Amino acid sequence: MIKGVVCGYRIEEIEEEFKTYKLCRQMEKLIDELAKGRKMEKILRQEKK
Repeated sequence: MIKGVVCGYRIEEIEEEFKTYKLCRQMEKLIDELAKGRKMEKILRQEKK
């Protein structure tokens, strides 16, 4: 579960009807975080139940 803000939009608030847009923003966030040196385990967190 990738969370955060990319291009002024909070990823987790993008509606499912815009799935392709949401996937693009998640990919951007992933690339940004990896470029900062964060580990993949920290970025791809699990959803709490």
